[in-house]
Amino acid sequence: MFTMDQVHTIRDLYYNQGLGLTDIAKKLNCDWRTVRKYVDQEDFSPPAPVPGNEIQHESKLDPFKPLIDKWLIGDTEKRTPRKQRHTAKRIHKRLQKEAPGYNCSYRLTADYVSWKKKELKLKKTDSYIPLVHRPGEGQADFGFSSFYENGKFHEKGKYLVLSFPYSNGAYLQLNYGENTECLLEGLQAIFEYIGGVPMEIWFDNTSTIVTQIIKGGGREVTERFTRFYEHYRFKPVFMNPESGWEKGNVENKVGYLRRNLLVPVPQFAKLSEKNTELLHVCDENMHREHYDKGRMISELFLEDKAALLPLPSVRFDTSSYGSANTDKYGRFTLDNGKHRYSSSPAFCEKVIQYRLTSAEVIVMDLDLHEIVRHRRLYGENESESMDWMPYLKYIARKPRSLRNSGIYDMMPENMRHFMDTCDNADRGKILKTLSELTDRTGFDSALRTVDEAIQLQVKDPDSLKNLYRRLYSDVPALPPLESSMDTPLGKIIPLRNDFSSYDAVLKGDVQHG
Repeated sequence: MFTMDQVHTIRDLYYNQGLGLTDIAKKLNCDWRTVRKYVDQEDFSPPAPVPGNEIQHESKLDPFKPLIDKWLIGDTEKRTPRKQRHTAKRIHKRLQKEAPGYNCSYRLTADYVSWKKKELKLKKTDSYIPLVHRPGEGQADFGFSSFYENGKFHEKGKYLVLSFPYSNGAYLQLNYGENTECLLEGLQAIFEYIGGVPMEIWFDNTSTIVTQIIKGGGREVTERFTRFYEHYRFKPVFMNPESGWEKGNVENKVGYLRRNLLVPVPQFAKLSEKNTELLHVCDENMHREHYDKGRMISELFLEDKAALLPLPSVRFDTSSYGSANTDKYGRFTLDNGKHRYSSSPAFCEKVIQYRLTSAEVIVMDLDLHEIVRHRRLYGENESESMDWMPYLKYIARKPRSLRNSGIYDMMPENMRHFMDTCDNADRGKILKTLSELTDRTGFDSALRTVDEAIQLQVKDPDSLKNLYRRLYSDVPALPPLESSMDTPLGKIIPLRNDFSSYDAVLKGDVQHG
């Protein structure tokens, strides 16, 4: 099987250099059928994980690389004397002392330090940056923007901008962050909206896609990104380090679109719907004159669109896949331990697989059957997403083991207090009721119902259901009855002490005349 670099060479020789299948096969010393296979291949999505197999984790050193970079860059910027600069051994010792959780080997750290030092010594290449842009070229970059989604404030939101320097047109997509899923989903949405793919897109050397800067101007990029640009057949161009001015068009567009489309702070119900709206708004924003060419941007953008590559027939899978070990409660962490997610009590201290999109974490077993899905967490602070449905259903089948299970310790304090006061005979029914309430309107509504039950000192399933209906059902209040002079007075019928007539009615002995 050919590597993605070899596949790229084959497709470049065919699509960009015009060589035939036989010529490419001779040049690369391979079978012409192999060449035809990769020239005709339309889907470069990464293969889905094989059921039952685990997925390799990233390097243990990844969480500490930013700190290592900071120390090495500090040596360079401060012009520290050579003999007083950080060595690999010194960095290893500092990390052991100053970085909580560091447990990497010296060799792993030394290899990265060696590579980083070589990167910092690279000089800027003298490659030619064209001043005149051709139709169909694009530039991509991220900007910062806060927003409210369904009432929740996302303080450190991001937005992806894809600009077209020839026409000065641009599109943006709001995101929760700046990870690979956000980048690929945003680009894909714009490609599909405009009906084509830029021939060439310029990028910064973001760690999301670039793994190494090679002397002479080359780049090593992640396999996922390689698959993405081969799938859509565009050429990625990377700027020199710390040279954002080289793609000044998108740098300016990031600020322009924030000021004109994202002020005041956007508020909306659903991010996907807002992003669809923003694409249309960006179209409308092109109905103005180009700052230099004396023509409408919308008119120039038609020339950009005419130069776009066609969309592939198969949609690229922008998701990423991974595996993780769960703890004794069935939880696992992502993003270097910052964000914790639940799975199910049936998967305590086991291996689960997951699928990541920019918005969701889909938890699966080793056979890729979905267990539960979460809203993806973002931010630098530790946070947790718990789906209580699997836990409540599980313990409802074994109510007597509640106190001795780890699930009891995970429950909020008010729910533990409520369960302690309930009769053993009703505990299973109450747990089942709580799971039903959670399924309807979420775990918070079940907790609020429990709070009401504690205040009113009720401890049975039927009372819980009635309290829930009172809190969450839309039962209209009846208007008060108004007294009126026309209302007839009721007739008072005296009660007799002789009940024989009532007995006759009940026995059916009364004859109707």
